[in-house]
Amino acid sequence: MIRRFFMLCSGADTNLLETCSSGEQNKYAGIGATVFFTAVMAFIASSYALYTVFDNVYTAIFFGIIWGLLIFNLDRFIVSTIKKRNSFRSELVQATPRIILAVIIAVVISKPLEMKIFEKEINQVLLEQKNEMTLANKQQLALQYTPVVEALNQDIADLKSEIVTKEAETNALYDTYITEAEGTAGTMLLGKGPVYKEKRDKHDAYLAELQELKATNGQKITDIENQIAALNVEYAEVVANSQPIIDGFDGLMARINALGELPWLPSFFIFLLFLAIETSPIIAKLLSPKGPYDLKLEDEESAIATWVTQKVRQREHILATDTTLNEKVYGEIAEEEAAYAYKKEKAEELLRLQANAFHELQIKNL
Repeated sequence: MIRRFFMLCSGADTNLLETCSSGEQNKYAGIGATVFFTAVMAFIASSYALYTVFDNVYTAIFFGIIWGLLIFNLDRFIVSTIKKRNSFRSELVQATPRIILAVIIAVVISKPLEMKIFEKEINQVLLEQKNEMTLANKQQLALQYTPVVEALNQDIADLKSEIVTKEAETNALYDTYITEAEGTAGTMLLGKGPVYKEKRDKHDAYLAELQELKATNGQKITDIENQIAALNVEYAEVVANSQPIIDGFDGLMARINALGELPWLPSFFIFLLFLAIETSPIIAKLLSPKGPYDLKLEDEESAIATWVTQKVRQREHILATDTTLNEKVYGEIAEEEAAYAYKKEKAEELLRLQANAFHELQIKNL
């Protein structure tokens, strides 16, 4: 029963093949088994590839079954349409388009399986790419926030510098009125005289301004620091919101590109393996000699072709004979006087009826 199933997979006429020897049946059963297991590999490969797209097992299996059946039908069609000829060159010409199609199918089948075989290496490449994308994303987003933060930090530095300058001026006035009181500078008079009082008042005024400046600039600095903190929080949120997009960068196209960055030789040998599997039924039919099944199939096809040719030629002869007879019969009728008189009588009667009808129509219109 298994052999019959595989013979059915080969696209051969099972009824005709059962009349052949066991060796011939085994040959086509082997071809059918290759077609069947190629479809199974296509199902596995497409299911994995579609799982990376949909992230759903049932959806991937459903479409994988459809793809496997499609590949099975294509392979079965390719094998079944190759007919043995008396010339190897004509067989090769006949098989060339089918071999090209088999190569395309082998590429489509092998790629998803390559991705599964080299999954760990592909994940490593994807991890490196994701890390690079994360750093590039942070740098790109930082370009939007860094100039603003730097400007705000510069404003804080200017406010602090203004306070430091005011403190230096106030401290200088403090030293001035102290040395005036000590008599070591200014009027060089010891004691707190009018000049001392003037310098002390000036210092006190600067000190009050300094206190007010510290309070004002301190509030400004606090507001600016709050703005910087808000910008940092916003930057962190933007980075966090964009990170899932980078983390999800592991679809089918990303994996194919990652596979392309790996050494090509292992992938090439896997492709050659599937190419050999896919083209083996075609090559087997090309290289194998014409067997009993091919002879019987050719006999049936030639019998049908001969019968159809005979039917067509028979119809052509019938048509030619009938045309000749019709021409002869109607030619003889045309030469008979009785037929001519009868035709003339009927024509005259038809003309009289037409004239009477026209006359009645004219009277009615008047």
